[in-house]
Amino acid sequence: MKPKLVLASLALAAAASISASASAEEVLTGDTRLACEAILCLSTGTRPGECSPSLHRYFSISHRKLSDTIRARGNFLKLCPVASQTPEMSLLVNAMANGAGRCDAASLNVTLLSWNWNTETVLIGNQMPGYCAAYAGHAYTDFSGTQPRYVGTPGRGGYWVEANDYERAQAEYNARIAAEEAQRRLL
Repeated sequence: MKPKLVLASLALAAAASISASASAEEVLTGDTRLACEAILCLSTGTRPGECSPSLHRYFSISHRKLSDTIRARGNFLKLCPVASQTPEMSLLVNAMANGAGRCDAASLNVTLLSWNWNTETVLIGNQMPGYCAAYAGHAYTDFSGTQPRYVGTPGRGGYWVEANDYERAQAEYNARIAAEEAQRRLL
C-alpha cells in the first residue's frame, strides 16, 4: 500500500475510533459527519459516489470574497473532531481549504493567465501555485496520476489539462507547433 494511502487510512481509523468509542447517541451526524467525510474525499484525486453529499456541502460554501470562502470552508472542515488532533491534520485542513476546487486544470488556466505586453500575447504560467503544491503534496493526500499537467511552454501557448487528457493534448500541441514552424519557414 502506498505511504499516502496508509496515512489517509490512519486518518479514517482515527475518525472511526472516535465514533466507535462514543455511545450510540454520540455518532457523528449532520455537518460534523459531512466535514469528516469531506476530509476523506478531498484527500484523493479519485472520489467515489459516496462523496457527493459531503463535497456538495463543502463546495456550496461560497462568499463574495475568496478569502471569506476559504475561511468558511476551513471552518466547516474543522467541525470534524480529527481536524485538529495533530499538527499534520491541521495543516491538511488548511491545505484543503486553500486548494480544493482551485487546483484543477480549468482553475489553473484562469488563475495563471497573464498578458505579455512585449509580445501582446496571453500567457498561462506553468508553475502550480504554492497552495496547490501544499494541497497535492501533503503527506495525507494521494493525487498520484490525477494532478493536472502542463502542455507546452508558456511562450508558445502552453496550458493546463487534466492528467487523463495529457497525451492527446500534448500530441495536438506538438502538431500545432510543427505547423507553425513549417509556416515560418515558408515566409
